[in-house]
Amino acid sequence: MFESVLELLFPAACAGCGCAGAVLCAACTPPAGAAARLQIGWLDVRAAGRYDGALRTAILAYKRGRRDAGNVLAALLAERVAADLGAEAVLVPVPTATKRLRERGFDQGARLAQQLGSRANRPVLLALRRRDSDAQRGRSRIERLHARGHFACVAPELVAGVRIVLVDDVVTTGSTLLDCAAALQECGAFVREAVVLAFA
Repeated sequence: MFESVLELLFPAACAGCGCAGAVLCAACTPPAGAAARLQIGWLDVRAAGRYDGALRTAILAYKRGRRDAGNVLAALLAERVAADLGAEAVLVPVPTATKRLRERGFDQGARLAQQLGSRANRPVLLALRRRDSDAQRGRSRIERLHARGHFACVAPELVAGVRIVLVDDVVTTGSTLLDCAAALQECGAFVREAVVLAFA
């Protein structure tokens, strides 16, 4: 009820172009199609699209607090990757840095994974934590590539022998995904896949 009143008083504006009426209008919604596939180290990564244009603008709006944009982005990701997740896959989100979590008021990675899990009927496990509050944003490409050991598995008894699919918003060098995968594999998980909203 409250959300309906808010929508009436403050109609949604497209996160891509700003026009009223939809969180992501038809012109800004990426065209239907298969997910893009990338090979990053030992990980097979599927992305809803390239990190540019309206998709980039919508992701940035989500990161800045527009949860309605996150709902649309989760639906887009589910449309592209849900059929390939497999019945035994467990989704594990890449955790947001503590500073970013405080700024946004929510963990966009965890929220994205939970919505994807709900749409794809797959379980979600918050199995990772950052060892520090250091985020990747602002780092050079070389610094990102050499970043290791920033994540720890907090549920080793739950991930051992489990096929895990990592979930993140944007992949650039892939070092964060590989770091997360390594932390989970040290606890006996099988991690060969990741899904993301976009690749840069």
